[in-house]
Amino acid sequence: MIGCRCGIAPPSLLLAVAERGDAAARDAALRTLLTSAALRSRRATLSVTLRRFGLSPADVAFLPAQAPAAGPDNTVYDVAGGDEAALPGRRVRGTTDPPSGDPAVDEAFDGAASTAAFYREVFGRDSIDGRGLDLVSSVHFGQRYDNAFWNGDQMVYGDGGGGVFVAGGLTRSPDVIAHELTHGVTQFSAGLAYRGQSGALNESFSDVFGALVTQRARGQDARAASWLIGEGILEPSLGRALRSMIAPGTAYAGDDQPADMDAYVDLPADDDPRNDDGGVHVNSGIPNRAFAEAARTLGGRAWETVGPVWYEVLTGGRLRPTADFAACAALTVTVAGERYGEGSAQQDAVRGGWEAVKVRLPADPR
Repeated sequence: MIGCRCGIAPPSLLLAVAERGDAAARDAALRTLLTSAALRSRRATLSVTLRRFGLSPADVAFLPAQAPAAGPDNTVYDVAGGDEAALPGRRVRGTTDPPSGDPAVDEAFDGAASTAAFYREVFGRDSIDGRGLDLVSSVHFGQRYDNAFWNGDQMVYGDGGGGVFVAGGLTRSPDVIAHELTHGVTQFSAGLAYRGQSGALNESFSDVFGALVTQRARGQDARAASWLIGEGILEPSLGRALRSMIAPGTAYAGDDQPADMDAYVDLPADDDPRNDDGGVHVNSGIPNRAFAEAARTLGGRAWETVGPVWYEVLTGGRLRPTADFAACAALTVTVAGERYGEGSAQQDAVRGGWEAVKVRLPADPR
């Protein structure tokens, strides 16, 4: 995953607030966009180097601004309004500590713990990198910073309240926390390049496992789940959630996600935030819907039906960093056949999910 500083808020939403909000909202949105751009640039070299040598941030903890030295498995820090130079901040809570009383600290702690437990208990994965990487989170980043992100070695949360997210909303949503931590899983497995269709797949895998963490915690059936990401954390005037996996383009006012390839948005992968690194947040709605459709077709617990297929595709070593939708789709059909049998209901559901979003698949040999 080259040069990824992966934030939960799509640039188009931040830009809309910057263009149409009041002076305070405009200022907060612009500062969030500018800070995001600076962070991405500064993380690019580190991400490439770590991946080239097969390293985890835990292996290079001596480097400046990286995860702290070995310590508790789950640690939350307070940046107290500082920027990246202040990371990780003041240690507030570790694995053996009681709740701090600061909602942001305790929500970040609980969200990281539940995400790690999900990957361990469902897939046997040892933390984000598969090698026991300590979970490091920093809260109260920036001033009314309207984003949360995985920066290559830790989680960082702004307080929101800048016109996009309700104050405190970014640590309140377990699927947002799991989404961002899954960017770390992708970083240490498929390494999907953060641009164009591979970047949209990167975002989609994070939404998939973010949704599954929430559904498992709630004991939800795939057909009963809302398939909303970030439900209830946007300013109410904007909408109900950040994304709808089952109905892309309906989550908030101005939601520009297409629901199938007929409406695919072809954008350049440049530094203009309007282009979203080639549409990584925009077009992720297409593979999102493919997964949700497959899960709903099968019903039951999605983390036990199609979830293992997507996990194997992400972590099994066969998905290339530059994979497009068609390559990912073909691999999910193959893996479903390997896992459940050729012509199984599970394989047919996976195939049907991709067909629903009009991604071309190899011909069915039956």
